Amino acid sequence: MISVNNSSKLCQPQLLTLYHIPLLLAILLPFPYSNLMIAKTYSAIPYGYEGRIVEVEGDMNKGLPAFNIVGMANKTISEARERVKSALVNSDFSFPDKKVTINLAPADLLKDGSYLDLPIALSVMILSRQLLQEDLKDKLFVGELSLNGTLRPIHGIINIIETARAAGLTEIYLPLDNLPQAALISGVRLIGVKNLRELFLHLKGEKLIINPSPNVVENTKTDETGPILDHIRGQAFAKRALAVAIAGHHNILISGPPGAGKTLLARAAANLLPAPSPEEQIAITKIHSIAGETDGIVATRPFRSPHHTSSAVSIIGGGNKAEPGEISLAHLGVLFLDEIPEFPRSVLEALRQPLEDKKISISRANSKTTYPADFMLIATMNPCPCGYLDDPTHECTCTQNQINAYHKKLSGPLFDRIDMNITVSKVDNSDLRQTPIIDPHKPTEHSVVKNKITEAIARQRARYGRSDFYNSALTSHQVSTLLHLSSAAEQLLSSASEKLNLSARSYFKIIKVAQTIADLNGSDIIDVRHLTEALNFRQR
Repeated sequence: MISVNNSSKLCQPQLLTLYHIPLLLAILLPFPYSNLMIAKTYSAIPYGYEGRIVEVEGDMNKGLPAFNIVGMANKTISEARERVKSALVNSDFSFPDKKVTINLAPADLLKDGSYLDLPIALSVMILSRQLLQEDLKDKLFVGELSLNGTLRPIHGIINIIETARAAGLTEIYLPLDNLPQAALISGVRLIGVKNLRELFLHLKGEKLIINPSPNVVENTKTDETGPILDHIRGQAFAKRALAVAIAGHHNILISGPPGAGKTLLARAAANLLPAPSPEEQIAITKIHSIAGETDGIVATRPFRSPHHTSSAVSIIGGGNKAEPGEISLAHLGVLFLDEIPEFPRSVLEALRQPLEDKKISISRANSKTTYPADFMLIATMNPCPCGYLDDPTHECTCTQNQINAYHKKLSGPLFDRIDMNITVSKVDNSDLRQTPIIDPHKPTEHSVVKNKITEAIARQRARYGRSDFYNSALTSHQVSTLLHLSSAAEQLLSSASEKLNLSARSYFKIIKVAQTIADLNGSDIIDVRHLTEALNFRQR
């Protein structure tokens, strides 16, 4: 019983109840958990074609030793517990002998990959007071840890850098091997790290990291890596069509008998592609890094040639992680489909939307993303299943039903999205035996054509004010406002559209092809000769 003195009342006895004990202890005793804290480290992960900021929060409590990671982490991230623990110990740091919980926020975002190893390790070091929270202020960390504390390169680093920059985090620590690719992005300070010990000394100001300048990759493409136009006998019409298609980024279908050089023409296109602009180089490198195909810089335009047995997911994109397919890996380059009728009908029909929209949207149960797919389609096919329809030297063995079924594999809507359709004939054997004479003092046919293509693309860039926009991408409204036809060309187009019963899409595609021909000829106006040649390139 305790007596309480009250000047206004008589002294009355008061009982010290059980409810008063916690309050009294809180006043008299120090708070038992006052030494605990929350660690926070910023990181980012690729998420489709974009990226997401991830806050790596750490908490440490008394209890049985444990190391838990929560926040929609997949198996790869859950295994980071062992990598982080070994990396810390093998780098001469201590791992706390308490209950450690790591939360990856936002909790409803599915995390995948080994991107968060480094920020998890840093959060543990803050909890164990080997680092201070202030050491990591306004910085972003990303990287995979090996068991000895070395940082391994990761995929999708451009996504991560762009996401960090957009979030206002401009000091980014990443694996040293990712530095050349990350250096493509401006407006941020990048610090390449070799190992955990080196990063610790830098953050404490004891030994600053000084990275060498990233290797500069020449933005060029040599002609010695494959066939060139000089290697192809005859086929002057097909060579001209190929130059027009590449200059305007037009889709082209090449038909002809076996041995006519269809595949060789398509392969030569890879060496006719101009070098990508800096903006295009970033886009190409970004998509290939997401797919895990490179940790360096892609300095040339892609040339993708999937086999006809490839699945729809591998070509279009998708899977559990909604990964990019061949059409996205061919972005700003060429998608080559050899013997296109041999591809499954479902795969070919799936090309219709990306051919029109220049992008592909992939939806899955736990993710939805949109990848770019601005590719130039080069396709080849035989005139019939046996390949010798209308061949004067070989007899065709196909029935009419087989021929019809073969051609119906390319539906009307799909064919309508192909800008140019040409037919090549078999080259005479006497021409094949002739060795082309190449004068070392004169430019080769290939170099002349490539220079014209480069000049035509320069005219398009000046016209549209962009380095990644070509005649083939013009909308019908843009065709009407930006392109100009002579009066004679307009009359010819009106007459041809009625005779050929052209669809609206085909009508505008012919104008766009004619504009590319005018660009190759150095003309700003589409004339009759340009339009006539464009009509000749649509033979079906």
